[in-house]
Amino acid sequence: MNTEDYKNFSREISRRTFLQRSSGGLGGIALGSMLGTNNLFGSAKSGAGAPYQGLGQPGLPHFPPKAKRVIYLFMSGGPSHLDLFDYKPELKKRQGDDLPDSVRGEQRLTGMTANQKNFPLFGSIGKFAQHGKSGTWMSDLMPYTSQVVDDIAVVRSMHTEAINHDPGITLINTGSQIPGQPSAGAWASYGLGSSNQNMPSYVVLLSQGNGKNPGQPIFSRLWGSGFLPSSHQGVMLRSGDDPVLYLNNPPGISRENRRAQLDKIAAINKMKYDYHGDPEIATRISQYEMAFRMQAAAPEIADLSDEPQSTFDLYGEDAREPGTFAYNCLLARRMAERGVRFSQLFHRGWDQHGALDKNLRAQCKDTDQASAALVTDLKQRGMLDDTMVIWGGEFGRTAYSQGSLGSGRDHHGRCFSMWMAGGGIKGGTTYGETDDFGYNILKDPVHVRDLNATMLHCLGLDHERFTFPFQGLDQRLTGVEHAHVVKGVLG
Repeated sequence: MNTEDYKNFSREISRRTFLQRSSGGLGGIALGSMLGTNNLFGSAKSGAGAPYQGLGQPGLPHFPPKAKRVIYLFMSGGPSHLDLFDYKPELKKRQGDDLPDSVRGEQRLTGMTANQKNFPLFGSIGKFAQHGKSGTWMSDLMPYTSQVVDDIAVVRSMHTEAINHDPGITLINTGSQIPGQPSAGAWASYGLGSSNQNMPSYVVLLSQGNGKNPGQPIFSRLWGSGFLPSSHQGVMLRSGDDPVLYLNNPPGISRENRRAQLDKIAAINKMKYDYHGDPEIATRISQYEMAFRMQAAAPEIADLSDEPQSTFDLYGEDAREPGTFAYNCLLARRMAERGVRFSQLFHRGWDQHGALDKNLRAQCKDTDQASAALVTDLKQRGMLDDTMVIWGGEFGRTAYSQGSLGSGRDHHGRCFSMWMAGGGIKGGTTYGETDDFGYNILKDPVHVRDLNATMLHCLGLDHERFTFPFQGLDQRLTGVEHAHVVKGVLG
């Protein structure tokens, strides 16, 4: 079918067709920025002209970035700040006493504890000590993270209005409790693009903790692109020999056959793009080409045979096992070396409503060594200065026990802890302060929107100017509510 035949076939004009045609110019501009300096429809037989995201949007970054890339270690379920990062000796002294009404006030509780007759205070199951030159307080449940405290900034005054998992995870990852908004990684991809045409700019890895099975569900919309071009959604890599579903060629299909097939598909899509000007058509072409290039790149990243024994001594032997958190941390470092802009690791199992002592210790065993190893590894390779690492979940846990004393802790969004390291972050920092119960913030509150604003700042992006027009509003990751960069953690 030639171009004229295709036009004759699609001759009828509707309102939608008109809008599609009229948006062609804008689509071409968006496409050009997405593909960087590459020729869109040039022959790809030799790899030349293959579409890729390139350098991102014109005029970005707004200012010189401190971080070139982000590795986000997301602990799904709500890690207990009281047992890991926020030392509260008074809570231990008053264990078993009822939480004072003056502390709880009128704050909302979940349906799991709202009807409890009392709220017995529950001290940390870990033993706290000061570590490093900074003297940062850290629980003995995190022995490896305790060794890198001078390289990280612990924020003890995080807060969120979300009280349940799905809205909480959605809010911190997309800037809104309403599903369907672009994820933080998609925003970074859209603004800054990729420095590796053979890998997506945004990659997602999942792991399941031993601390609770199955843990909270993780939905693909958490790494979706929302109203941004779909080329910027996260690509999930699976463990094993087939990291991306349907990436490998079917039996009997050679790479040459696949290349010829893609060229013909691209030619048909080009005709459709020339006629409609729909940028999603260009995205489709780009994704086909990315998948073709990833056939070689993704397995190479997942092949750890070139890693020395010292790597596994650092990350732990679990790093040899595909699908573990340690393995994913090592893959994240390997992807960072190869120019992946944003890597996000989702680790499930932090929702300890019961059996806190057993399950939380198991979670820490799964994650502590590898998290610290990633920081150390990046530092040893001279990459920590321009790689931002974030560790944390959607909220914290209550100072009181859920059910019988010592059983577990309920959700708590009023205050919780996270840590950051690397590109633009001042190591050895402790920021923010909570009350004696770890229940309310006393000093320097940091909303999840502030966290996202700070992350964008380290990437050289002004969160107030970094926008995308959608439904009559200049949309942004930090939304329309107030947000600020947390200067107290910046180096």
